[in-house]
Amino acid sequence: MTPREQRAALLGADVIAQIHDRVALAPAPGPDVIDELRRILTRPAGRTTSTTTVPAPRAA
Repeated sequence: MTPREQRAALLGADVIAQIHDRVALAPAPGPDVIDELRRILTRPAGRTTSTTTVPAPRAA
């Protein structure tokens, strides 16, 4: 059973329909929200790729 099927079995068709109705009422996100989400999803935890390597500290 897929996770989607499990949720459907737990919640039931009526609850899922109510969730879909509420989501449909929500306004679309603005461009600032989209930009912020793109930044977060493309660089989770602020990580960026670096072209330079930093040597690891040596153990004592």
